[in-house]
Amino acid sequence: MFGRTAETVPGTRRAGGAEPQRDQVLTTKVGLHIPVGLAFEEWEHAGRQLSGLLNSSSWWLGDWLVYGKDHYANRYERGIRAAGLQYQTLRNYAWVSRRFELRRRRSALSFQHHAELASLPVDEQEGWLDRAERLKWSTKQLRNAIRAERGGTPKQMETAAATRQLAVPDNRLQWWHKAASHAGTELAEWVMATLDAAADQVLKESDRQLPAE
Repeated sequence: MFGRTAETVPGTRRAGGAEPQRDQVLTTKVGLHIPVGLAFEEWEHAGRQLSGLLNSSSWWLGDWLVYGKDHYANRYERGIRAAGLQYQTLRNYAWVSRRFELRRRRSALSFQHHAELASLPVDEQEGWLDRAERLKWSTKQLRNAIRAERGGTPKQMETAAATRQLAVPDNRLQWWHKAASHAGTELAEWVMATLDAAADQVLKESDRQLPAE
């Protein structure tokens, strides 16, 4: 909720049909209603609240999908379609949510801070979270600190980032997820194992085809 009328739900009128206060920012399904002459302090306050909602919604959606996957087998996909959500986006939220139990999430850090660390072992995650929280790092500062400690070159980091952001059709992701579920493993782990096995086979065949010296 925004503005100074704490009991007003964004985008609606207060109980009894009373109009919202003149200096209140309201949300609608298609955007924000921002009153003319809004004070800078109110505009800044609205931005902080919007940022908090955006960060929280990533966790909410991730937890929602994790619960659906754990309790409804393949039926959860119907829920995703009914809600009008994109599985490719949700699966990233779900992966980060599953990597960080609720008690380990830091409210002072954003969802993206946690996403930067999701692939690391738990003890490393905790160490980086402590440092990021203590030093008030932005997501970019956290990423740069990890890069500096690992000694990776910019080119190597760009290649790794491109690999993580590989575009995959949504229907194929769902197909892979079913295969991972049948294998009893997480999608990311199943993809890595499958690609490793394929790469190993290709390289072995390539070695057999090399002419003997």
